[in-house]
Amino acid sequence: MDDAIRAFVTCLEVERGASRETIRAYHSDLRQFVAFAKTIRKPQGEPFRPVMVDALMIRNYLAFLDQHKEKKSTLARKLATLRSFYRFLLREGRVTANPADDVYTPKLPQHLPRVLTKDEANALMEFPDGHRLADLRDRAILETLYSTGTRVGELVGMNWEDINFSDGIVRVKGKGRKERLIPIGAVALEAIKEYQAALHRLALSTPHSALNETAVFRNARGGRLTARSIERLVATYSSRLPVGRISPHALRHSFATHLLDEGADLRAIQELLGHASLDTTQKYTHLAMDQLLNVYDQSHPRAKGASAKKPPNHGVSST
Repeated sequence: MDDAIRAFVTCLEVERGASRETIRAYHSDLRQFVAFAKTIRKPQGEPFRPVMVDALMIRNYLAFLDQHKEKKSTLARKLATLRSFYRFLLREGRVTANPADDVYTPKLPQHLPRVLTKDEANALMEFPDGHRLADLRDRAILETLYSTGTRVGELVGMNWEDINFSDGIVRVKGKGRKERLIPIGAVALEAIKEYQAALHRLALSTPHSALNETAVFRNARGGRLTARSIERLVATYSSRLPVGRISPHALRHSFATHLLDEGADLRAIQELLGHASLDTTQKYTHLAMDQLLNVYDQSHPRAKGASAKKPPNHGVSST
């Protein structure tokens, strides 16, 4: 089983061009499943091989996770990992069937992603208001996320050569190493330039070997920031908002929804987000409609049942 997992991870990295975060998640899910499977299989002595897994074992694994209060989305992701793993093994001729195909995906609750209002997004951008390097970097990160709608993995992988300051374009490498060009706003570019100037000042007093000169967004030691660091950063600043903490992905959702609110074409938003299918982008029409209904309910005098009642006549004739 260990050899099969290593071969699968290599395939993800070399053939599919999966990101480091995706590879780490697949590997972790598979190791967790193997650890569970080894506790229930019989006999215990012989090596654990992929052909020993059947649909019942996978169902027991999902039930075990459910008993430990894992989210339905987590169960669905781990099942999807096993399906991908066994599809690879089938292709390689290591197994003759995919046991995960006989297991139903847990039904997921339908919910729309959180989206900031335009005022909330503007307020978030202003929170890093100092002049230290970390403040300038954090402001540039928030502005870039909201201005481009990039995924966290795309942001941390951004290099200086990817930013075209004169044309206002940034090149990002998305899922499957697919590259796309995204416009970036003047405010975000100005924030990046201020951060870049501070980096240059730091470089004069820092040993050359201590800095990653390729990466745009760096940690205090000069190395490339991780996705986890970006998530913590966004959570910290957004905790000051009335809506509470959000994830970086909420800025991506906000980017798309606000574009749609202003009349952007859904196909154009699909291109900007790097979605392979228009169906994935379609959810933003629901987000925009939800916001529209909220505004209507709060603003229109006859939107609610109570306020829509006919006012008293007070004896005034209608004729």
